[in-house]
Amino acid sequence: MTKQVLIPRLCVIGVGLIGGSLARALREAGEVGEVVGSGRGEENLRAALRLGVVDRYELDPARAVVDADVVVIAVPLGAIEPVLRAIAPYLKPTTVVTDVGSAKGDVVADVERIYGHVPANFVPGHPIAGTERSGVEASFATLFQGRRVILTPLAETAASAHHLIKRMWEQTGAEVVDMGVRHHDAVLAATSHLPHMLAYTLVDTLARLDDRAEIFRYAAGGFRDFSRIASSDPKMWHDICIANREQLLEMISLFSADLTRLAEAIRSDDRAAILATFQRAKRARDNLYLD
Repeated sequence: MTKQVLIPRLCVIGVGLIGGSLARALREAGEVGEVVGSGRGEENLRAALRLGVVDRYELDPARAVVDADVVVIAVPLGAIEPVLRAIAPYLKPTTVVTDVGSAKGDVVADVERIYGHVPANFVPGHPIAGTERSGVEASFATLFQGRRVILTPLAETAASAHHLIKRMWEQTGAEVVDMGVRHHDAVLAATSHLPHMLAYTLVDTLARLDDRAEIFRYAAGGFRDFSRIASSDPKMWHDICIANREQLLEMISLFSADLTRLAEAIRSDDRAAILATFQRAKRARDNLYLD
């Protein structure tokens, strides 16, 4: 007797690091039947087919979603609205749609603009996983193991749709948690979006110095570790920056004020204030489970 899989037909729109890794993980778990890929870059989709990440692909997302049981939208935030608009007329009434966007308020607003409401079968989601690499060739089946996936179901979200997407992510080895949309965006602004802005800005500042070649030549491990995320996809992070601007600006303002206080302590030779800042940070970091 053939095992009944969790998702008979999965459509992944945006077969990159996240979308590709999800498809790989579900294949390894034996919980997906056919995987249909879609996206703007045919070369990347050909690679996905060659690697066995997808069974077939369609450049037109409207054709890709036909008869899909689950549609995962894994494109940059700025591309989610046109994708949603293109596929809306072609979804089955039972098709469950989810996304992987890093700013949920923006995604929910896109959905409301298109439908006039939030459909019962739409489940906003965000896997807290990734690397600085992109494209399907960077994908791997264990990306989500031991990582968290945040779902932000709304009052309109059907329990059955929510449960299906929760089970989907659990099959990848992820820990799935629920969170409110606004709370999600505030948390991610602080823990993910701000660090990326700092890394991009620091590398850009140093790259524009006259002696930049020497500075980078002698960069130590701390700089390499911190600046690694500045190698992430600029377009993706541009979209995140714009989509979550309200929450991000609050964190930038808070950090800027603290950095100004540290600069003043250095300027005035306030050694006690400098040491206290570093000690508080070390205690906080040592008491957090981040690794």
